[in-house]
Amino acid sequence: MEKIFAEQFKALLEKYSELLVGESSEETTEKVKAYALYTHIAKSMPALAKHWNELYPEAKDEMKTIIGEIKELNEKHRSTAKK
Repeated sequence: MEKIFAEQFKALLEKYSELLVGESSEETTEKVKAYALYTHIAKSMPALAKHWNELYPEAKDEMKTIIGEIKELNEKHRSTAKK
């Protein structure tokens, strides 16, 4: 990947993270990236996600934790934005 594209794509992920959960720290952005990619794979290729879940149960548990964190942060962000 070109360096310029990588920087621009990183900016896109940071903005997505900020809009989704209200923050764009490096750790949160990485979690949002994993969340977005996994949910896309699970919807577009459910058999692949199922295979991965069976092959790597510990990673599946970690992904469930990440998804839960993202959903919780999103709910908090949306509730504070409405006030």
